[in-house]
Amino acid sequence: MTATPTLLAHGVGGRQDLPITLPQLVVAAALTLVVTFLALGLLWREPRLDRDATGGRPVPRWLAGLVDAPAVRWALRGLGLLAAAWFGLGLAGPDTADNPTAGALYVLLWVGLVPASLLLGPVWRAVNPLRTLHLLAALAARRDPERGVRDLPVGVGIWPAAGTLFGFVWLELVAPDRATLPVITAWLAGYAVVLLVGAALFGSGWFDRADPFEAYSTLIGQVAPIGRAADGVLVWRNPLDGMAGLRPRPGLVAVVVVLLGSTMYDSLSNAPGWLRFTQENGLPPAVTGSAGLTLVVAAVAIAYLAATGAAARIGGAGPVQARDVPGEIAHSIVPIAVGYVVAHYYSLLILEGQRTVALLSDPFGTGANWLGTAGWQPHTGLVTPSGVATLQITVIILGHLIGTLLAHDRALYLFPRARAVAGQLPLLALMVAYTVAGLLLLYAG
Repeated sequence: MTATPTLLAHGVGGRQDLPITLPQLVVAAALTLVVTFLALGLLWREPRLDRDATGGRPVPRWLAGLVDAPAVRWALRGLGLLAAAWFGLGLAGPDTADNPTAGALYVLLWVGLVPASLLLGPVWRAVNPLRTLHLLAALAARRDPERGVRDLPVGVGIWPAAGTLFGFVWLELVAPDRATLPVITAWLAGYAVVLLVGAALFGSGWFDRADPFEAYSTLIGQVAPIGRAADGVLVWRNPLDGMAGLRPRPGLVAVVVVLLGSTMYDSLSNAPGWLRFTQENGLPPAVTGSAGLTLVVAAVAIAYLAATGAAARIGGAGPVQARDVPGEIAHSIVPIAVGYVVAHYYSLLILEGQRTVALLSDPFGTGANWLGTAGWQPHTGLVTPSGVATLQITVIILGHLIGTLLAHDRALYLFPRARAVAGQLPLLALMVAYTVAGLLLLYAG
């Protein structure tokens, strides 16, 4: 089986659907960032965002009690196990284009986590079936699930999640026959072994540090309007405060760079020039794709580290503080990455998501209708070429504007006031470069 056309077509729309020409759009987007930067320099002169996650308005007591109720938590865990079992039925079904497994993994899970996490926070942690299996095993053995055989060094941070995240985006974007059941099964088996063995060795904290879906959902969940303050209280919060509360830790920069770089490579991989190069260079597509993905992620990382290093020098950061600047600014890249994800995958989620839900009612292809969705036909009213093109422009520019604001506020905290604005110039150049590259890549096809 090969991937269905809709599964590979991440976007609907193109240059011909833009209300202005692509060069005009690129110039307008760059100027918008510059004007925003100038306005922030004049009007936003003190740090305002809640870097320590101490603010927010407590949610009603009944809602806090409901969210934290053991019965609700176990119900969510049970839902995660049930969904995993249903997904397993698809893995055991026929390897045909009507099997819902690829759509469930790449669309409902990977893309669907974005809106779910934006609204509700780090939802994957609550339903993660592997976390639940580890918890049940620990309870059966009468062991503390948080304790393992040995302690994981603090310096490891979330570097393992950066590695597993790269492994998943490689599967999604590069792996040969990536929509076939043997390939998906092999990757998921490796994923389960890495997570469960790691949890047995290091305790349940391993999931926080190594699960790509938890890392992904947690990063995006920082933007959710509901979250927890530093003392654990459930609060309504300004989403910008939530994003500013993302604390630096080892591997954080790598995770956000992989997320942003992989989305940029996704655009590149659909460009006619890249497709011709892949077909004509004589190398296996997987080799070319792996090299391309690695190079794009590396380019994003180099640009980011160069910009933050220059910002630290111009901003007057000391030697110790300068080493912390990349991690301190990393939160500003998250809304940019989210903007690219929404721009790339909106139409995929709407169209292929509906198709996958319909197919999930009959995972074995026997004509059954277990979920009552087998007769669904994708509704296309929310996916029009001009509408999608406008959405893509909006979310990409909005993501960069929010990133510029977050970087500005953090620079006011990191650098002496007299040099804070000057220190942001490399970051502004980075935002403009990411914006221009992103728009050009998005509409290259």
